[in-house]
Amino acid sequence: MQKFPMTVEGEKALRAELEDLKKVQRPRIVASIAEAREHGDLKENAEYHAAREQQGFCEGRIQEIEAKLSNAQVIDVTSIPAGDKVIFGITVDVINVETDEATTYKIVGEDEADIKNNKISVTSPIARALIGKEVGEVVVVQTPGGTKELEIDDVRHV
Repeated sequence: MQKFPMTVEGEKALRAELEDLKKVQRPRIVASIAEAREHGDLKENAEYHAAREQQGFCEGRIQEIEAKLSNAQVIDVTSIPAGDKVIFGITVDVINVETDEATTYKIVGEDEADIKNNKISVTSPIARALIGKEVGEVVVVQTPGGTKELEIDDVRHV
């Protein structure tokens, strides 16, 4: 079975969500279903149907998270000796060669990607172009917005 890379933070976040779903959301939904059942005829009971739908989403998400965690290869970048090479889990500062605009990215697993917080998926075009390169190198990235030249300015294992 193929393992998928995940940062330590990503694993913690998924485990926290799983804990919440199992210990908070699931019991709340079960109580809602029980309460809705007490209202009588289930065929025309909107509360019952809404609660059952919530239950389906909750159980589906629990299964999804458990599957992701079982296939995760958790990588703790702080345990890897620091170097100048871009690898999974590191934070990298790049400079757009054309605009001199500096950007910081953290390369994370697919489920952890959050562009608003500059966390990019290891499978994204930018991450794929950067991985394996070293500080000082310039990489050419094909993005939906066109071609970008990025110079690797710094690599941090945080």
